[in-house]
Order: sequence, then C-alpha cells, then structure tokens
Amino acid sequence: MEKIGFHKVVPEIFSQRTDIVSDIWNKDVVFEKGRSYLIEAGSGKGKSTFCSYVLGYRRDYSGQITFDGTVSSSFKVADWVDMRKNRLSYLFQELRLFPELTAYENVEIKNKLTGCKTRRQIEEWFDMLGIGDKLDAKVGHMSFGQQQRVAMMRALAQPFDFILADEPVSHLDDANSVVMGRLMATEAEARGAGVIVTSIGKHMDLGYEKTLRL
Repeated sequence: MEKIGFHKVVPEIFSQRTDIVSDIWNKDVVFEKGRSYLIEAGSGKGKSTFCSYVLGYRRDYSGQITFDGTVSSSFKVADWVDMRKNRLSYLFQELRLFPELTAYENVEIKNKLTGCKTRRQIEEWFDMLGIGDKLDAKVGHMSFGQQQRVAMMRALAQPFDFILADEPVSHLDDANSVVMGRLMATEAEARGAGVIVTSIGKHMDLGYEKTLRL
C-alpha cells in the first residue's frame, strides 16, 4: 500500500459545525508511504477518532477514506483482517496489553501471526528500551512507562506499510522517548513504511516531513 487518502472527511459529531479549522477534516489529504507525519491536536479534536477511521473501527463520518484509491467503506471483513495484519500497525493510546501475560508474551502474541521478527530481535528491542530484565515480568506489574515500551514493540512486531502511533510517549522521560523514536524510525525506514504520530503535546522527534493540525 502506497497511499492513504482523506477526502472531505468530517466526523458526524462535527457535522453541524461551521467553524472547523483543521488541516484534515473536510480537506483532501494524502499520506504517503515512506514519509513521516505529525498530527497535532487539542483535547477533543478527534485524534483517536482519526486513528479509528484509518483502521476501520469506526465509520461515523461523511466523505471518503481511500487506500491506494480504493474506498475503505467497500472493504469486506477479510480485507480489514489483511489490512490490520499486514499493512497497518497501530500503537493504541490506551495500550491494550494483556496484564496476565508477560512482557515478551504480549509482543510475541502478535508476532506469531506472521513470524515477522525472531526472538533474538525482540530481545534486542527489550535491551535497547532498557527493560531487558522484564521479559518474563507480568505486564500488570509493570509501570505505565514500561508498558508503553512493550506496546511499541508489539506494534512493530508485524509487517506494515504504515504505522499509526497515538500519543506514544506521553508517560516517558526524554531519554526513553528518544530511544523509542529511534527504534520506530529504524523499523519504518527498513520497511519503507509511512509513520503517522498523533500528539496533544509531547511527541517523539522523528524529523517529521509534514505537521498537520487536526
């Protein structure tokens, strides 16, 4: 997949408003593979909604979202399964980890679907992110910042043409934010993937090629 297009998309909740000032809503915007984008948004401006629209979790909008020119509303269940398994990866703001599983199991549960990464590669990620000693720790016993790092690795442990990250470093210090940004950038570059990061403030410094206000 080379392009994601938003064409005059307006969330239903904003449909009666005439004062929307946005670089995305009710505009024609194209996100290209291999490029990096930062989407800045104030609280309640639709940041998580935007991500849900890309992933097909919600359809409460007017306008069209396209993938390489194909309108996403025409997708069948099998199309979305393939898209989320092989084309789109998403780092949830609320993480959505399994607290009863270990940190490694939370990463591997997604990796098992495609065999994208070896155990050695995943272990190297843990070391790089400073939690190499937490491989066998239950996620429910880890700090939120540590869980964010686990969630990042899970998002990277699959094939993707685009990765969406919804406020990926909101609970990390600057040093860990830099390391996470470096890891995401390295993986995206290796795959020639596009990166879309949303933020209401603090964000990874990835040298974004384009910044958009939601």
